[in-house]
Amino acid sequence: MAVLTMIGQLLLALTILVGLHEFGHFIFARIFGIRVNKFYIFFDFLFPLPNVLNFALWKKKKGDTEYGLGWFPLGGYVDIAGMIDETKDASQLSAVPEPYEFRSKPAWQRMFVMLGGIIVNIILGILIFWGVKYTWGDEYYSKETVNKLGIYAYPLAEEIGLKTGDKILKINNHDFEDFSEVRAALMEENTEFLVERNGAQKVIPVPNDLIDKVASKVPFVEEILPFKVGEIVKDSPADKAGLKQGDKIVKVDSTSIGYFQQFQGVLKNSANKKIALTVDRDGKLLTTNPTVSADAKLGFKPDWDLVKNTQTYSLGEAFGAGAEHALSIIPNQIKGFSRIFKGHISAGNAVSGPVGLAQWFGSYWDWERFWNLTGLLSMGLAFMNALPIPALDGGHVVVLLYEMITRRKPSEKFMERTQQVGTFILLTLMVLVLFNDTFKALFK
Repeated sequence: MAVLTMIGQLLLALTILVGLHEFGHFIFARIFGIRVNKFYIFFDFLFPLPNVLNFALWKKKKGDTEYGLGWFPLGGYVDIAGMIDETKDASQLSAVPEPYEFRSKPAWQRMFVMLGGIIVNIILGILIFWGVKYTWGDEYYSKETVNKLGIYAYPLAEEIGLKTGDKILKINNHDFEDFSEVRAALMEENTEFLVERNGAQKVIPVPNDLIDKVASKVPFVEEILPFKVGEIVKDSPADKAGLKQGDKIVKVDSTSIGYFQQFQGVLKNSANKKIALTVDRDGKLLTTNPTVSADAKLGFKPDWDLVKNTQTYSLGEAFGAGAEHALSIIPNQIKGFSRIFKGHISAGNAVSGPVGLAQWFGSYWDWERFWNLTGLLSMGLAFMNALPIPALDGGHVVVLLYEMITRRKPSEKFMERTQQVGTFILLTLMVLVLFNDTFKALFK
């Protein structure tokens, strides 16, 4: 069930994103009087072989356009008359361009048709984050709240000199409010943390290649999380041991417990073992003896004693905050690519395919998380399609810019060849990403 929930969320997000991306091309083509033969969500053929396994799950012809839902759930496409893309080659185009064809239109109009998907994805990203900010606002742990107890440093953070209990005062000599900025700062090069430890201040430099380990989902730092027992899973070790919601765990065997990460560490070393659990229930200390499960859990959700700051927005304020959030994603994508080219992040850790994306959505349906991820993917899709790679929108735009500057139109054969090269590059990347996805899912 959990796997189906992850797949369902990913398919819904991709249907929204791809459908509206292709609608961007479609609407600009219609504005300029260009005929659109097909508008498909997913492919109705075995991509990238347009003449293999041609069938649709659903289709309907309206006017000159056939609308449909393909069987191959990779993306989607619009078949624009007179344009060479993944669905046709130069041999399929007539010798003399018809007035309603893409190739008969001025370069600036063709440019808008190619940019249509990117434009719509950016607008969609802004609208999604506008709605998220207005509906849920922002919740975050402030620096002030976290620094009451300090950070929890995982082994990776300890390798660079951070310690549990450190209080991070500044990032790159700048103050900050939201603790999530600590993790976000790892995307920057030559990052430094100013920390307070035992009343003294110390600068901790972050190696540039640390981001590669963090990108591979190795934990770095987080808030120290004091907790109480929350919702208890029926028939779990916690339920059988008589734990109640609101109990505060103060000791496991002879180890005093002050926060959740410490509790997790003790349980990890006690899998399949009976433990002595001391809890504070309404000021009274009680002892019980549950047996820890094989996956080192007792079976309850923690209730955090660390209070988050909440920022709410009016409709107008939410638009500004949402637009700022959406548009900040593209510079971060550029920084990420820069770090890949500099060798700070391996491509395998930086790129996720369908398996990785499905795992992002999680095993239960949370609308706030769904829309946040869909907005992120929309901006990411806009950025990726803008890359100057043949077969992507950005590749077409580069050719159109060349035509507009030189006033020389590339031949249709040249366009076919660049499309083939671009498709080969994309397929190679897709195979590598799928292999990397599967490897990480099976062995990490």
